[in-house]
Amino acid sequence: LKPSCTRDIKTCKGRCYERTFGSCRCDSDCVKLGNCCLDFQDACIEPAHIWTCTKFRCGEKNRPEYHCSCSEDCVKNNNCCANYYSVCEGKCGTYTRGLRPVYPSKTFPNHYSIVTGLYPESHGLVDNKMYEPKRNAYFTLRNEEKFNPQWYQGQPIWLTAMYQGLRSATYFWPGSDVSVNGSFPNMYEIYNGSVPFEERVITFLRWLQLPEDERPHFYTLYLEEPDSSGHRYGPISSEVILALQRVDSVVGLLMDGLKQMNLHNCVNIILLSDHGMEAASCQKAAYLSTYLDNANDVFVVPGPAARLRPQNVPDEYFSFDYEGIVRNLTCLLPDQHFKAYMKHLLPKRFHYAKNDRIEPVHIYMDQQWQFARMPSELKYCKGGFHGSDNVFANMQALFIGFGPGFKFQTEVDPFENIEVYNLICDLLDLVPAPNNGTHGSLNHLLKKASYVPKHPKEESNPSSCPFTRQRILSNDLGCLCDSSVGPQINLTTSEIKKIEKISFPFGRPRMLQKKQVYCLLHNHHYVNAFSQNMKMPLWSAYTDKWNVSAEAIPSCFSMDTRIPFNHSQTCSFYKRHPQLNYGFLFPPSNSVSFLILKQNLYYMIYAFLKVIWNYFNMALLPAYAAVRNGVNVITGPVFDYDFNGLYDTPEEMKRLTNNSEVIIPTHYFIMLASCKNVSQTPSQCEGSLDVVSYIVPHNEDNSESCPTGRSESLWVEERMKFHMARVRDVELITGLSFFHDRKQPVSDILQLKTYLPTFEV
Repeated sequence: LKPSCTRDIKTCKGRCYERTFGSCRCDSDCVKLGNCCLDFQDACIEPAHIWTCTKFRCGEKNRPEYHCSCSEDCVKNNNCCANYYSVCEGKCGTYTRGLRPVYPSKTFPNHYSIVTGLYPESHGLVDNKMYEPKRNAYFTLRNEEKFNPQWYQGQPIWLTAMYQGLRSATYFWPGSDVSVNGSFPNMYEIYNGSVPFEERVITFLRWLQLPEDERPHFYTLYLEEPDSSGHRYGPISSEVILALQRVDSVVGLLMDGLKQMNLHNCVNIILLSDHGMEAASCQKAAYLSTYLDNANDVFVVPGPAARLRPQNVPDEYFSFDYEGIVRNLTCLLPDQHFKAYMKHLLPKRFHYAKNDRIEPVHIYMDQQWQFARMPSELKYCKGGFHGSDNVFANMQALFIGFGPGFKFQTEVDPFENIEVYNLICDLLDLVPAPNNGTHGSLNHLLKKASYVPKHPKEESNPSSCPFTRQRILSNDLGCLCDSSVGPQINLTTSEIKKIEKISFPFGRPRMLQKKQVYCLLHNHHYVNAFSQNMKMPLWSAYTDKWNVSAEAIPSCFSMDTRIPFNHSQTCSFYKRHPQLNYGFLFPPSNSVSFLILKQNLYYMIYAFLKVIWNYFNMALLPAYAAVRNGVNVITGPVFDYDFNGLYDTPEEMKRLTNNSEVIIPTHYFIMLASCKNVSQTPSQCEGSLDVVSYIVPHNEDNSESCPTGRSESLWVEERMKFHMARVRDVELITGLSFFHDRKQPVSDILQLKTYLPTFEV
């Protein structure tokens, strides 16, 4: 008998093959009777033929004919579809909010950085279009030079695997169809963008079905979408959404195949992209022809990371007046959306200078802006583009790691794609080739890390500079107020321990430079590492919680008798070079102005000292310390005359400066560390740290910031932010290593050292 009262049920969800009454049916007879619910096919028929969950299937009832289940009890029954967690519970393996590309955020540089762990300046693919002056050769994605191995340096992961007894297969990846180091992957395909995505996946799955002695251990698969649609239609478009859905379907096809082969829980999968995408506009472009009369003499590699070289190459490549071009493009308009740089003055975080394929003049663009020689040469006037600053939010990429090696349901902070190479090596139990990544910094992504990092060994220990009661009989240094320093720096052991606890609460910086002779000079509020080799401090450490005064600095200073007379600087050099002045690594304050020691002085260019250094110490630093409840500061000089991002040895400094009497720093570094829990001061901090670092060029003028008519408060902080750097960048360029005394795993400290915030605008 038909019930006298029925519910009006119009869905088959939870009713498949049940003879229940309603306005429509979901049993096997409904097709013949013509009264199936509209979702009968999706809810009851399709799940028997697919291996993935959809949002619609989530919460379904388990059925024996289904390949896998999306029911709420599938975890208990161990029959969940491979994507159950990501689709039905919104969580899957390990993922990040953003994978930071290398600069420039272009396709070939980033793909090759992912598989080598090298920056573009190191692996050679500095752009999608390049010029090699030594061979007078041109590289594009469409010419035969793309297959010339001389463009490709480093060791891609497929070769690392092969060199250590594993087999590799690549279905498209920049460099995989090139005989890099004389070898191809065991299996590879010549790039052909017309091959359907589905065909690529099918071939990929066939490789997985090969006999064990032929089957590869490492695979790559490349899909052009959503990049192609993003370029054509722009990142915010329905076409990009459709492209993403297509990619999602192809990934689903891959997961279906792995499930059918019972490999879905056996393989580690990394799904990642090479960069983000920005909307293009003709109204947001600048042209060289607008600013230079002789623009036809210059070739411009257009885009958001433009480079300039002479048209007459190779003859003029190394002799062209690049600095003149930069001067003529600097501070021309108040609303100028680009800045011209000599490449060695670009932010060190870019690691984009030490390669002849990188032209000496670089045009840095504001977010959303592009540069070209003239309007007809602008590639993207609509649609989308990429290549901008790699910390811009819209340039960030995708990273998802899934499989037995990865943690589950874990979100991690953003990291740079040069770290992926070491990660893959760990998953394959390989020893990585030398690279720019920081091995162990991604251990927190893995269930069980195979590599346990350690702090590097200190190469040069601090020596002793004991207090003496020597008197200076003559003022040969040229700037001493008195021939003697009183007992104020004759500190007791307990005083030294107290000063060290305050000055470096997170550990004394370790010296990784070999044969560096230096000693620690403990003062009442700070500690200096004084180099007897260089007659100057290597770094100064202190904790800022005082208000810094802006009182006039005296013209004479007290001699520190812990430093032998023959290891002290003379002030005569300042007097012979009026563009130089003396700056302080530890800023004098009201509480310590009674004792301004010469060992705290440093050569600084007047324009840098007068504005940037003083404003930072007198305004920005106290404000930051107040917000953070105190901040530990470590600051010092940088010497990078060959602009490779690594510290110059004493021999290199002499050679690169023609054995100059005094070696002027190329940059200064500043590292600010505070407790993430701002209720604790640096000395009290037991938990995680917040660290901000800077490597600021020591320039002869401030034209980089176009300061004329602008308040210091508007542009100094902007300059500092632009030259922000990772702690790891500071370590590389100074030969120091930080945070050795922290009571936490080294891999956690490496996360801190490799972190760089994303810029939101």
